[in-house]
This record gives sequence, C-alpha cells and structure tokens, in this order.
Amino acid sequence: MADSCGCSVPEEVIDHGPRRRVLQIVLILNLVGFAVEFGVALWAQSSALLADSMDMIGDVMAYAFSLYVVGKSLAWRVRAARLKGWIQFIFGVAVLIEVARHAIYGIEPVSTLMLYAATGALVLNLICAGLLMSFRNDDINMKSVWLCSRNDVIGNIGVILAAGLVAISGSIWPDIIVGALIGLLFLRTSFRVLREAGAAQT
Repeated sequence: MADSCGCSVPEEVIDHGPRRRVLQIVLILNLVGFAVEFGVALWAQSSALLADSMDMIGDVMAYAFSLYVVGKSLAWRVRAARLKGWIQFIFGVAVLIEVARHAIYGIEPVSTLMLYAATGALVLNLICAGLLMSFRNDDINMKSVWLCSRNDVIGNIGVILAAGLVAISGSIWPDIIVGALIGLLFLRTSFRVLREAGAAQT
C-alpha cells in the first residue's frame, strides 16, 4: 500500500472497501464475544477471563475508531493508533488492579466455565486474526488493529492453560498469573503502538 511501500499513490484512488468490510466484521464479532465472555467471567470469578473480556471491549473501541479513519490522512491514522495505545494501557492497568484484588482475597475461579468461554473466544479471535492477516502491513492504523487481534489469541490460549492448571492443581494462582501476564501484555503493546505512532508522525 501507499504507506508501507513509499509509493506516491494518492489516498483517494485506493480502494478502502475491503478494509472497511473486514473492520466491520471483526468489530461485530468482538462485541458479541465481549458480551458473552464478560458475563461468564463474572460468573466464573476468573481474573484471567475477565482480563481477556476487557481486551475484547477495548478492541471494539479500537476497531470503531480504526473504521472511522480508514482512507483519512496519516495524521488521523496516527491519532487512531495513539488512541488504541492508550486504550491498551488503561485496560492493562485495570486488569492488574483486578488481578491484585483476586490474589488478596483468594477468589477461586470455576475452571470449567473458564475453559468453555476461552475456547469459544479463541475460535472467534482466530477468525478475526485470519481476516486481518492480509491488511496488517498496510499502515500504522491496520498494524495496530492486527496487534490487538494477536493479543487476543495469545490471551485466549493463556486462559485455556490457566483453566487446565486450576482444575488440576486446585489452586487460584494459575488464574492470577495468567491474568497478570495478559495485563502486562496490554502494557507492552500500548508502549509499542504509542512509540510507532510517534515515529510515523515525524
């Protein structure tokens, strides 16, 4: 694309239809996924599952703004990337606070519910990642969207592993550790997106 290859193709002659369609699809999928996973996370009392569901609603916000700036100037796409970076940061901090609460009060999750919900979310996010794959190197806007989707898949796998370990060990700590790792992954991604957005603007 024009942004990634240094070509001088005017933005208005690029067909943005495929980008818009894929963003609309992943936005709807994540909105449905959040509603289901968040409800199950509260029921199961799982910090890892709650962290994963918070990532989904963060993605919904990010995809909505990404959809808005498709075809707009580089300045707008940089703003979108920055917003997504700050969303990741805020949710990362919120997740770590919730993980700390679960650790302090010893809240034990329901591993079976964790496993079912995380497996369903993994399937959903693999579909989203597949849809976004061919767009991930288009520009800073689509790259940040791809990173959100990649984080979702990693988070889902982590929750599935945590559910198995909780069931086997009877300990709350796999859930706590995975929740904390997801929170830290949010923070790492936020720093990366914000850094690249700053570089793209200069």
